[in-house]
Amino acid sequence: MKADRARPRRDGQRHGARPRRDGRHEAHPQRDAQDKARPGCDEQERGARPRCDEQERGARPRRDTSLRRVGREARPFLRARTGVILRLAGWSLLEFAQTFLGGFGVARALDDGFLAGSPRTGLLWLAVAALAVLPSVPAARGVFGRLADLVEPLRDGLVRRAVSRALSGALDRAGDVSTRSLSQVTHQSEIARDGWAGLVLTLRSFVFTAAGAVTGLLALSPALLLIVLPPLVLGAALFLSTLPPMAARQRDYLAADEAYAAHAGLLAASLRDIAAAGAAERTVAESRTLAEAQLAASRSLARWSGVRVLALAVCGRFPPLLLLLGAPWLLRNGLTPGALVGALTYLTQALAPAVQALMTMLGTAGGRLVVVLDRFTDAPPPPADDPPPPAREAAPPPRGTPVAELHAVSFAYGPGAQPVLDRLSLTIGAGEHLAVVGPSGSGKSTLAAVLAGTERPTGGAVRWRGRPVRPADATSVRVLLPQHAYVFRGSLRDNLRYLRPGARDREIAAMADALGLDALLSRLGSLDAAVEPDRLSQGERQLIALGRAYLAAPPLLILDEATSRLDPAAETRAELAFGALPGALVVVAHRLSSARRAGRTLVMDGPRTQCGTHGELLDSCALYRDLAGLWDPEDEEGKRRRGIRSTPPPSPV
Repeated sequence: MKADRARPRRDGQRHGARPRRDGRHEAHPQRDAQDKARPGCDEQERGARPRCDEQERGARPRRDTSLRRVGREARPFLRARTGVILRLAGWSLLEFAQTFLGGFGVARALDDGFLAGSPRTGLLWLAVAALAVLPSVPAARGVFGRLADLVEPLRDGLVRRAVSRALSGALDRAGDVSTRSLSQVTHQSEIARDGWAGLVLTLRSFVFTAAGAVTGLLALSPALLLIVLPPLVLGAALFLSTLPPMAARQRDYLAADEAYAAHAGLLAASLRDIAAAGAAERTVAESRTLAEAQLAASRSLARWSGVRVLALAVCGRFPPLLLLLGAPWLLRNGLTPGALVGALTYLTQALAPAVQALMTMLGTAGGRLVVVLDRFTDAPPPPADDPPPPAREAAPPPRGTPVAELHAVSFAYGPGAQPVLDRLSLTIGAGEHLAVVGPSGSGKSTLAAVLAGTERPTGGAVRWRGRPVRPADATSVRVLLPQHAYVFRGSLRDNLRYLRPGARDREIAAMADALGLDALLSRLGSLDAAVEPDRLSQGERQLIALGRAYLAAPPLLILDEATSRLDPAAETRAELAFGALPGALVVVAHRLSSARRAGRTLVMDGPRTQCGTHGELLDSCALYRDLAGLWDPEDEEGKRRRGIRSTPPPSPV
């Protein structure tokens, strides 16, 4: 289902704002101006027509219910699959013919055959009614074939929407949405798929079975409809009136169930703290309140289920009973005995089972389906299956434009937290090799994330190639390799071409020679050998990730301790190979040898930074000398005043 339609939000979105993906609202100047220009109720004293009176006369907006929200999403989904629905209806015509011939054949067998003294004719009509059942096998095959074209796209769209919600929430820091999104991907999407499949099958069967039965009743005698239709219409109206409240009660029940499950999960992880704090009574009271809310929702749902049982009885049981009660009047007015038996056949063998199946489906799976689908309506729209390639830039950046720039960038992990980056300015030119060193926790990985665009700075600006950072440019500008390399099950070739699917074998061979992947390639056997991530060492995983980045050859490559599991010789070989590429290289170093190979080194000590060459930093930066293992006695007195012990650490970075 498409999600790019405007729809009211549950959090009370005001009329003059439109929702953004990050949960905030953008002002809409044109709408705000129109709202201000409209006279309100407080202008009655000035003679203006009050707007509230207009609402009372019929302009009051309708309440936005779950059914309406789901209906808005369902219409474009179904319109896009009109052909599938028509083909499904075509196969269902066989069920229409089967229903029609079943009752009509019985009526003709009695009136024209057995009651008329012609058993052969009666048997012939019964044979026609029996043969009408034979096409049900190919019809079922065709129906289920078309059903997959309606069900699987729904499930795939819901999964994509749940993943999109999780990614958007993670990027916008809107909260922990992982549990909800995991439930939607693994459980709720399956509920929706099964419920949607059952609803389509049941509704299709009811429509064509009812059409066949009504057509047969008309063919036998139109007077039959005067007795059959009133209870059907009454029961259907009673049943439809229960749909909105049942959906609301179902939603309340699921919400209460989720609240109790979340509370129980929190208790299971906090039992020791609860016992230590003496909060057992309070915890029991909270649990009792949640359990009572769940019980109340369950009872309310059961009461409305009782109304549905009454509606089912009116639809399924009253028509045959009324037909039997009205049989003397119908027979006196020209109805034949065969037509009476045929009508009973329609009601008991076709119409009543179809009505019961439909109401049962709508009353159980249908209610859950509406509630589950409504939970997906507030997710951001998923990306297209095959997004178009990014448009070419109107003009390439001028020669000499830096690959990346930080302009007075600050970053903190919370409003009251100390800044990790404090007004840091940094320029990285094309082809430059920059190393980032510093003690553990000094902000090196944070700098890498901000530079790569995966973290948004709380102050300042980040630019790529002279332009502000845009998510659409990320894959064409930079590659960020973290310490823990991602390797998936598949062939070695697929793993290496993950960032550049079109890489040729000779390019892969050149990369393997440059980075030293020959040993791994020989051990696995070939590029088409299957890769089992659990059987690879951490160093082998990092080599595969480095191979991907080498083939991609981005303008900016950021290695966030991406060689930490390699031995010094392999790390040197990898960094020299990347240094020979035309792109810029930023290495968050865990060995100081990386800083010696770099053209410049950025030393980080929390928000305090210093940048220069290896030689310049040895002369001007005491922390860098400590990291290099060169302790300067002249700095001892100043460090003692700051409470810092200046001893060379066993691990330099």
